[in-house]
Amino acid sequence: MAEYDEGMMEESMEKMQELALLPLRNTVLFPQVVVPLAVGRPKSVKLIEEAVQDEKPIAVLTQRDPETDEPETGDLYQIGTVARILKVVKIANDNYSVIIQGQRRIRLDEMVQEEPYFIGNFEVLDPGEEAEGEAQVEIEALFMNLKSTAKQVVKFIPEMPKEAAQMVEGVNDPGQLCDFVAANMDVATEEKQEILETVGLKERLTMVVTLLARQLEVLRVSDKIQSQIKEEIDKNQREYYLRQQLKAIKEQLGELDGEGGDLEDIAQSIDDSELPDEVEEVCRKQLNRLRMMQPASSEYGVTRNYVETLLDVPWRKQTQDKLDIKEARKILDEDHYDLDKVKKRIVEYLAVRKLKNDMKGPILCLVGPPGVGKTSLGRSVARALGREFVRISLGGIHDESEIRGHRRTYVGALPGRIVQGLRKAQTNNPVFMLDEVDKIGRDFRGDPSAALLEVLDPEQNKTFSDHYLEIPVDLSNVLFVATANMLDPISAPLRDRMDVIEIPGYTAQDKMHIARQFLIPKALESHGITEENLQFDEEALDKVIRNYTREAGVRNLERRVADIARGVAVKVAESFEKADTEEEMEVVEVELDKELVSKYLGPELYEYEVA
Repeated sequence: MAEYDEGMMEESMEKMQELALLPLRNTVLFPQVVVPLAVGRPKSVKLIEEAVQDEKPIAVLTQRDPETDEPETGDLYQIGTVARILKVVKIANDNYSVIIQGQRRIRLDEMVQEEPYFIGNFEVLDPGEEAEGEAQVEIEALFMNLKSTAKQVVKFIPEMPKEAAQMVEGVNDPGQLCDFVAANMDVATEEKQEILETVGLKERLTMVVTLLARQLEVLRVSDKIQSQIKEEIDKNQREYYLRQQLKAIKEQLGELDGEGGDLEDIAQSIDDSELPDEVEEVCRKQLNRLRMMQPASSEYGVTRNYVETLLDVPWRKQTQDKLDIKEARKILDEDHYDLDKVKKRIVEYLAVRKLKNDMKGPILCLVGPPGVGKTSLGRSVARALGREFVRISLGGIHDESEIRGHRRTYVGALPGRIVQGLRKAQTNNPVFMLDEVDKIGRDFRGDPSAALLEVLDPEQNKTFSDHYLEIPVDLSNVLFVATANMLDPISAPLRDRMDVIEIPGYTAQDKMHIARQFLIPKALESHGITEENLQFDEEALDKVIRNYTREAGVRNLERRVADIARGVAVKVAESFEKADTEEEMEVVEVELDKELVSKYLGPELYEYEVA
């Protein structure tokens, strides 16, 4: 293709009115800037072929919407650039790679033709008179600022060629540098078009310097973020490399601990467990300390046990309550005779829990004589609610640390029984049975009943403090059931925190029902005999109750029934030994009456008289 003569181009431009128009997507062409284009639309292909053949300049306008495939006059910006075609390469059928260079700014006056491609009348925009005096000084200052900022931007862009800074330094025309920088800035097409439409040099320089300064600030912040990320990645890689080296050294020295040496299992457990933020922070801090210790040191074992204990506590694990009131009543009736007051209280709790999901667990205290079923009632409550059951006996406890735990500075320190119970249950809402709360002792080691004040206070136990953990434990979801034989030994503040339910002793009639429903079937099963082998008549059972037991509960009655069951079991076992075959074996059937009771239980222990 023939070369254009610069003088002829300038002269022809003054007279030029009609130009073929090439619409561009996402590209704004500036004067003196060379741009490569991919041309594939039928109209554009036709225009390029004829413009190359006639060696004519073309007009270039940018589309307002790059998604428009067939733009009309209204879809184009009115101000663009007249350009000359430097090179055309045919890539495929109806596809060209074209390199064009912008010359001067132009404005579309009217569209002359739309087919086979756009042709319009254009007016060349006058750059204006040369500035003088104070305006010229401002332009020079802006020009220097633009050069300085552009060179800084080049440093922050690694893919920018090294010669770019030299090119910026070598341009002495403010307008040319302004257009060159604007064409290469990473800004929106609309902002570039606004720069193109700004003919005045001072205003254009001000606009470009402002946008370039904004881009420089973005690049600085981005570079800072990238540096921080790289530094963090390098730090993690360095730590991993050093840990692997430390592991290899410990293997050589035989100092690996029994768990595998690198504590990665604990680290994985911390990642997998849904720990509260405070607990996770403490675990990670202690794990970092472990990495710096020798496994053979005593402190290593203490710290490791502490971290493992923290991970074992069910901070957020819960069992789903069974809120079926009818089913709960059925379970409680199956397990215990009478005790209507306790059953009513549990059903009330279930009903409120069903209506208000965030209700705190009640603190119940069952007071009654031995053998009335206080402890076993706790298991039935847990079964009715669908919760785990934990029982701890407080009888004879003298040390406050049994409740609150030992401080980790002591050798063999452990959490208190409350935290240990939670670890055993593996849920934070079990039914917690505190047995024999009236038999707690007190000496120079502290008062355990005073420590229980926080455990059994619904307003305080949300942040129960265990000396070993040193992190508050939430006990508000736990249903505490305490048992006692008498109220008097329990301190007044502790008694005030519990909902006391008194369970009276059983009458002879009650014991009769309990024996029929619970004690006799249990004794038969425990001793390997059946109802066919042993049957109690009413008078015999009444004699056992009245003449061989004298208690409020049924514990001794259970023992007497077991004594009779063992005597019958001996007869059944002897019949097995006598029979040669199963068919010859004699079935032992004992109909227990008043006379046989004395045979199995001996002389009567108590006399019973009817007034």
